[in-house]
Amino acid sequence: MNKYEAVFILTPVLSEEQIKEAVEKFKGILSANGAEIVNEEDWGLKKLAYPIEKKTTGYYRFLEFDAEPTVIDKLEIQFRRDERVLRFLTVRQDKFAAEYAAKRRGIKANAKAAPAVVEEAPAKAEEVAAVVEEAPAVVEEAPVVVEETVVVAEPVAPAPESANAEVAAEVAAEEVVEPKTEEA
Repeated sequence: MNKYEAVFILTPVLSEEQIKEAVEKFKGILSANGAEIVNEEDWGLKKLAYPIEKKTTGYYRFLEFDAEPTVIDKLEIQFRRDERVLRFLTVRQDKFAAEYAAKRRGIKANAKAAPAVVEEAPAKAEEVAAVVEEAPAVVEEAPVVVEETVVVAEPVAPAPESANAEVAAEVAAEEVVEPKTEEA
């Protein structure tokens, strides 16, 4: 058996019920032909790169499965016959893609398990607090050494007088033009 993944885009005019029905149809075709579905993902409604059948969005679905090569022909025939499918792509995974997919599934599973870990965290914190309270408090007074660091800033040299004189001369040389008011 080979490892495959299939991505198909369903038309955006379908209801949630119709989308589930279409996905179940393709999963049924796979399982009826002896394929084992490893992973299924709903990527949701996404904008298409270019219009397909005058539609600019579509529902993306992803299936990862183990199957014999003959099953792929039957699945793709059903993709072509179904009017709800805008586009599809089925790819056989090589060993590197299969490793990556397994790692990705593991990360996704860990992300789903993370809320359970967060819920357990307060209970663990209470256990740690109880252990700390039971432990004998041994506090030794030790001399505290504070090191002081003194930073001496060097004074900044003032600008040379000639630079100040040049700026003052430029300001004085500029003519200040006052707007004329017309008297009626």
